[in-house]
Amino acid sequence: MSFLTSIAYAATGGTAPGGTTPGAAPGTGSMFTQLLPLIFIIVIFYFLLIRPQQQKQKSQRNLLGSLKKGDQVVSIGGIHGTIVQVSDDEVILEVAKGVTIRFSKSAISTKK
Repeated sequence: MSFLTSIAYAATGGTAPGGTTPGAAPGTGSMFTQLLPLIFIIVIFYFLLIRPQQQKQKSQRNLLGSLKKGDQVVSIGGIHGTIVQVSDDEVILEVAKGVTIRFSKSAISTKK
């Protein structure tokens, strides 16, 4: 019968005859202990995904900023050429003797 009364007290939010609250989880962890797995996952995502992408973007910005006349480069389409002229947003590549192509600076992939 005490089982039924403890259920009734739990349903109404009262305390059981022993002064305890039935249904309360004994030994619930602190807030930090509950958030620890979430913090761990965020740290893993930062070091495996976000940080390497930021480093790659930074190196690409440095590459595009350092382009100058005479550099041999490869475009993202795989075209190899030598820079003839550099402007703010574009570069002109010489891919063969007397053949030039105008590219957007962001289309330059690597410098040889």
